Amino acid sequence: MKPFRQFCQHVFNPLHVYCRLRQAGVSLGFARGVCRVYERGLYRFIL
Repeated sequence: MKPFRQFCQHVFNPLHVYCRLRQAGVSLGFARGVCRVYERGLYRFIL
């Protein structure tokens, strides 16, 4: 179960999400805003 948890921690990490958004062509400000909200709300709830 440990590898799955590590995988989830990596994939759901706000920095990882930010990088994938930027790679998809999302603007810098919008990606920052999305990740800020994501980190403060959903990410802390998930892990």
